[in-house]
Amino acid sequence: MTRSDREEEAEKDGLIPRHGGYRKLKSFQVAQLVYDVTVRFCDRYIDRRSRTHDQMVQAARSGVQNIAEGSVASGTSKKMELKLTNIAKASLEELRLDYEDFLRQRGLAVWARDDPRRTALVARRCGTADEVAAWVKEVHRQDGRNGPSMMSNLSISFIYAGLSANAALVLVGVAVALLNRQVKAQAAAFEQKGGFTERLYRTRRDARKRRETLDR
Repeated sequence: MTRSDREEEAEKDGLIPRHGGYRKLKSFQVAQLVYDVTVRFCDRYIDRRSRTHDQMVQAARSGVQNIAEGSVASGTSKKMELKLTNIAKASLEELRLDYEDFLRQRGLAVWARDDPRRTALVARRCGTADEVAAWVKEVHRQDGRNGPSMMSNLSISFIYAGLSANAALVLVGVAVALLNRQVKAQAAAFEQKGGFTERLYRTRRDARKRRETLDR
């Protein structure tokens, strides 16, 4: 039996379950969108030489990377998967604070929980940073009080920054909510089925029983 045959047999027996399908996870998809939006936001509104620029981009990247690493690690360590998923969530929470700080320090309001723009953005199901940017432009056009004909270019840029930061906050919130559910599911699965050590024990036990049965 070749190595690949043994690995396939182990997967069938449940020793090494299917893992690494992180690209299909909704949490990964939204976190990746948050990362792309954050890179775009920081390049436009945060000084590239500042620590804040690097920290926000790295926090967003950490969210994506740790979801992926946790998914890959799940094959042999549910404990590591749970740990990395929690790290991803913590990174996005850090990013959330950075966006809130950006708004507060500039006297811009954070959208209330019942703000219809939050629901509208989630319902739009944007898949790219360009789609999010297009949605922000639509919101700006629909707001008659912020009509561009009544403002200087600097004022328009200021308003766009506020809308963009709030849009990013909505997406971060969606990603964190998805990760909260993911963590709960991972914790429940670990509690019920155990990790690699427990699977290894069960696999060896079952193999021993099969041998004993054949020897009789």
